[in-house]
Amino acid sequence: MSSAAQTYARNSQTTASPREIEAQALLKAARQLQDVVENWSGAGSRLTSAIMFNRKLWSIFMSDAINDENPLAVEIRQNIANIGIFVMKQTVEIQTNPAPEKLKSLIDINCNLAAGLSGRA
Repeated sequence: MSSAAQTYARNSQTTASPREIEAQALLKAARQLQDVVENWSGAGSRLTSAIMFNRKLWSIFMSDAINDENPLAVEIRQNIANIGIFVMKQTVEIQTNPAPEKLKSLIDINCNLAAGLSGRA
């Protein structure tokens, strides 16, 4: 990568809004899950890695949602927590009975929320 490209990449990461950073993280998780679907080879390290990244991301969102200092409205925080609970349940289901079609709901959730955070909903 050229020096200018490195500088741009570094600055874009430091100047992005929290919403954009969240959207980028959701899209990264969705891309990883989609890659597993498109190259399905059963349960394995790629599936585990993609699921765990998504799970960690949603653990952060859920922790933030239940934090009393979070400035979001209680209804929004509750919705985030509810989606997070679904994501965690779906993750356990996928780990227990792996199947590529089970990843679709997680991909859709991440993409839709990323679009909303980026103002593209």
